[in-house]
Amino acid sequence: MWLKFTFMLNKERIHQLACEVGFSLCGVAKCRYLDVSHRRFYDWTARGNGDGLDYMSRNIAKRFDPSQLVEGAKTVIVCALNYRNPITDGYAEKARGKIASYACTTDYHYTIKSMLMTILARLREENPQLGGRAFVDSAPLAEKSWAVEAGLGWIGRQSLLVTREFGTTVLLGELVLCDEADSYDEPFAGDGCGTCRRCIDACPNCAIGGDRTIDSRRCISRLTIEQEASMPSDCTLNGWLFGCEECQNVCPYNHSKPLATHSEITPKFDPREISIAEWQAMSDEEFAERFGRTPMARSGRERIVRAIELSE
Repeated sequence: MWLKFTFMLNKERIHQLACEVGFSLCGVAKCRYLDVSHRRFYDWTARGNGDGLDYMSRNIAKRFDPSQLVEGAKTVIVCALNYRNPITDGYAEKARGKIASYACTTDYHYTIKSMLMTILARLREENPQLGGRAFVDSAPLAEKSWAVEAGLGWIGRQSLLVTREFGTTVLLGELVLCDEADSYDEPFAGDGCGTCRRCIDACPNCAIGGDRTIDSRRCISRLTIEQEASMPSDCTLNGWLFGCEECQNVCPYNHSKPLATHSEITPKFDPREISIAEWQAMSDEEFAERFGRTPMARSGRERIVRAIELSE
C-alpha cells in the first residue's frame, strides 16, 4: 500500500530565505478568510472614500480570501523591505518640489517581485510540485491586513502598516503558496498608536479619518499620482509633486530608524537638487531617461508640471 507524502513548508527556512535575499521583515500566515477586515473595507468603499479609484471596488472578496486568487492556497508569506533613505524627512518646512522618498529609487515592484521569485524558486528546489504566486500590488490582495496577520505590525491611524523595527517606511510583497507550513507566526495583537493623533493633525487636507481610514479624494498621494484624480477646491498639495509623507514624518515610530541597505532601494536622484524651473523645462524624453525606472514613471512629466501649477 502506497502512502501519500505530504510536504510541509518550514517556517524557519522561509524566514532564513527572506533574510538571505534582503528582506527586512518576514511573517508566515495561515490562509483564511479575513472577515473583519473585509467588512471594514466594504464600509470604507460604501462611504465613497475610494471614489475615483475604480480598481479598489473590484474583486473585493479576493482581497481577504487568497484561495480566490490561488486555488488550493494554504499559506501567505508577507515580506517587508525597509526603504528609508536620506531623503526621508529631508525637506524644509516651506519646500516645493517634494517627492516621496520611496519614489526616488528603482521601482520597488521590480525589486520585490524578483526577491519573492528567488524565494519561491528555492522552495521549489525542495518541493518541485509547490504551487503558488507572487504579488506586489499586482492583484487584489489586502497586503496590510495580511501583514498584521503575519505578525509584522499593526494598522496605524494613518492607515499604514506600522512596524516596531522600521516604522511605516516599508514596502510589502507576498507569496501565496499551496502547502501548509509546519507552524505560523502569531498575528500582531494590540495597538501601538495609543492616544497619539500626530498623523491626523499633520495631514494638510484632513484626509485621515478617526477610524484609521483615508479619504482618498483628499489624500495628496492620490491627488499627485492617480491620473484621474481631480483636486477639491479646499485642498492643497503642500509642495508635493509625487506622493506625500506628511503623516509619516510626524510618526514617533519613524524616528531614529535605520536606513535601507538593499542596493536597489538607494536613491537614484535627490529631488532637493532639482529646481522648480528645471522640472518645468524638462522634456518628455529627459524625464523618461532620468526617471523611467522609478515609480515616477506612473505619473509622467505632464502630471509633475500640473502639480507645480496647482501649488502656485
